[in-house]
Amino acid sequence: MDLDAYTAAHKKEWDRLTELGSRRQLSGAESDELIERYQAGATQLSAMKTTAGSTVQGDRLSVGLSRARLRFTGTSANLLSMLPRFFVLQLPAALYRLRWLTLAVALFTIVVAALYAVWALGNPQVLANMGTEEQLAQVANEDFVGYYSSNPAASFTGLVWTNNAFIAAQCIAFGIVGVYVPFVLFQNAQGLGMTAAVMFSYDKGDVFFLYIAPHGQLELTAIFVAAAAGLRIFWAWIAPGARTRGQALAEDGRALFSVAIGLVIVLLVSGIIEGFVTPAPWPWPIKIGIGSLGLVAFLFYMIVVGRRATRLGETGDLGEFEAGSTRIYSS
Repeated sequence: MDLDAYTAAHKKEWDRLTELGSRRQLSGAESDELIERYQAGATQLSAMKTTAGSTVQGDRLSVGLSRARLRFTGTSANLLSMLPRFFVLQLPAALYRLRWLTLAVALFTIVVAALYAVWALGNPQVLANMGTEEQLAQVANEDFVGYYSSNPAASFTGLVWTNNAFIAAQCIAFGIVGVYVPFVLFQNAQGLGMTAAVMFSYDKGDVFFLYIAPHGQLELTAIFVAAAAGLRIFWAWIAPGARTRGQALAEDGRALFSVAIGLVIVLLVSGIIEGFVTPAPWPWPIKIGIGSLGLVAFLFYMIVVGRRATRLGETGDLGEFEAGSTRIYSS
């Protein structure tokens, strides 16, 4: 296809399509003409994309088609009709893209937490700076365990859920600045390591892991995913590849902020486990098994369902109509 010749041959039709799509009111005849030109333009755009891929002329025509479609279809699809696609395709595809970065974030957190714990245990002055011996003993012997039953289960669940969901949303929203996510990860790892050091110093290491394990598996994984999404958005404008930085940020931002919505649900589940399961007087294998089941279900959704969605061409981004054109060109 000679793209320039093809464009010249259809330019008047596309200009008319743009004109009709921009009018505030249309007569009956003009409405019929708009539909006809929309159908013809859609066919022509398909031919251009098939032979030439993404082009300036194609993007300009896409803008005209989007405006025309809005005139006779109104708003985008009903929210309820979009939910199945979101949960079956968009969200798992977005999560699947983060699998390796999530693993890297998890390893970073574990290593930093372990180093802090070893450092604090090997230096009594470090623990002394955290509080008096009586205060640390209070934490190890009472406060750590008492925290999980300090409030009624329902209110405690709501508290930890909203707090963790807020942190996850912040990691994704502020990931673009580059420094926020590493700061949160480092702070979180430091807190885990120092708490572990206090517990181990009073021979309560088993209590630390037993009380963290039921809810912590899913909760920490969700935070790792949120951090990975924030770092991915940051990297989108550092190394956009063949895309412009604006286009890379728009595409990855839309795709990965959907992760924040999904993590709200995941963190609700972990909050329920933390509020109702962790402090429950059940055998520890049952409580840890419930937490492990939640983690396995999430990883299955992220990896297995996500891989299938990715193979179907999903990236987690909105569809072309909902997302709009990537760029508008003046004639």
